[in-house]
Amino acid sequence: MVPGRRACLTDREAKYLRLVVQRVRRGSVKVENRLISEIDCGLVALLGVGQGDTSRDAAYLAEKIARLRLFEDEAGKMNLSVLETGGAVLAVSQFTLYGDCRKGRRPGFSAAAPPDMARELYEIFVDELKKLGLKVSTGCFREHMEVEIINDGPVTLLLDSKKNF
Repeated sequence: MVPGRRACLTDREAKYLRLVVQRVRRGSVKVENRLISEIDCGLVALLGVGQGDTSRDAAYLAEKIARLRLFEDEAGKMNLSVLETGGAVLAVSQFTLYGDCRKGRRPGFSAAAPPDMARELYEIFVDELKKLGLKVSTGCFREHMEVEIINDGPVTLLLDSKKNF
């Protein structure tokens, strides 16, 4: 390794929950054309669980997005969190965040957690958000969903539990 440079980790080595969070005016989930859940102003959190992730990773990301200052104050600056605005969170499990597109034309998902583990950590993430006092709606784990997101801003951030970005 070159001194002063960080080693580049492969998906198999770098284990962390991945999260795409969007500030929204509205978000909803439908399964088979049936409305499952919806929120008005708040955050949509798309959560990807990888092999080796833990409940600590889920709790960290829940705390992080609950307190991130993504909403505007009276001066128009992003100084308020979803907790402070009384907004809601729509949490959707999305294993495709672990899609590896570096080879070929079809993404590989070998770094994604197995379904049982992913469901457990997704549910921990949701429970931690609720413990913080947030109104939380969810998608349907392992179902084909139609997710509608009306992004506000747009404001979209990528987070991970190991703080790589």
